[in-house]
Amino acid sequence: MEENGWFYARGASDDKAMAAVFTDSLVRYRMEGFRPRRDIKLALTCREETPEASNTVKWLTSERPEVLSAAFALNEGAGGELDARSKPVALQIQAGEKVYQDFVLEASDVGGHSSRPTKNNPIVRLSAALARLGAWQFPVAVNQATRGYFEAQARLAEPAIAADMRAVLQDPPDQAAAERLWAVNPGWNGMLRTTCVVTEINGGHAPNALPQHVKANVNCRILPGVPIADVQAQIVQVLADDKISVAPTGDPGIQSPPPPLTERILAPVRKVAAGIWPGVPIVPTMATGATDGRFLNATGVPTYGLSGMFHDAEGAHAHGLNERIRVKSLMDGRRFLYEVVKLYANSPD
Repeated sequence: MEENGWFYARGASDDKAMAAVFTDSLVRYRMEGFRPRRDIKLALTCREETPEASNTVKWLTSERPEVLSAAFALNEGAGGELDARSKPVALQIQAGEKVYQDFVLEASDVGGHSSRPTKNNPIVRLSAALARLGAWQFPVAVNQATRGYFEAQARLAEPAIAADMRAVLQDPPDQAAAERLWAVNPGWNGMLRTTCVVTEINGGHAPNALPQHVKANVNCRILPGVPIADVQAQIVQVLADDKISVAPTGDPGIQSPPPPLTERILAPVRKVAAGIWPGVPIVPTMATGATDGRFLNATGVPTYGLSGMFHDAEGAHAHGLNERIRVKSLMDGRRFLYEVVKLYANSPD
């Protein structure tokens, strides 16, 4: 539905916008007789949100790798930032994403009647350990994408925030500055370090019985290049309780290095962006969530999030019933992707 300069629909922004634009672009290329030097592949895949059931990209990279083989890929994962007056202030390009990994933590005891408490109450034991985990933070670690992001944002932010952004890029990083940035924007903290948070807890079986078993789910978003086993070992160390087991659960997270932001990638972006949004800086970023690009990066296909679709501070309301995208943002993104793909496809190298 179009209303007051917005498109509203489930998936209007995530990710029917790019799917529609890329499809439209191929139609336009064919109609105008465009013959690129390179092949252009369009893969409209499904089940990114439900990988535990199945995932098209995972299946293709495993069973039909030639289908998605490419010099590089453009994907969702980054857009653009608008200020309070709807003026574009930054165009993002995503290079890399964190690794999703769940861990299950469990503690047990013999149980019994609640009138005969023991000193080994699993709920109390696990609760105390989770409090230690909640108070502990992984160290700040900066890669090419996050360094580029904070360097660019520091040129746009107000002076106090800009100073903190520069401070976390120092060696060693300024921990107090990192704490202040976390308070301003939790997403910035997620870009600076691996994070592990308790998301679910379940234990006990009756109000008048000692708990025999309790377990918690800890969800980690791990920086690229950090082994999952190292994160598990760190959790064990922080819990400091050998009666609590820690084990990864679900599909193992996929590790892959962030793809390089070379001139081959950035030059076409700068050229097209300058014609649509003059003076707007190109800001590299790293996704703190997860996209299907993790499967392609792991197979050696560098995958970049690039849409040219701008949002205000309120965002797209993705996954909500009121998901939205500005009509102008969609049409500007349509022009941007149409032109930038043309440049990539005609690149001689």
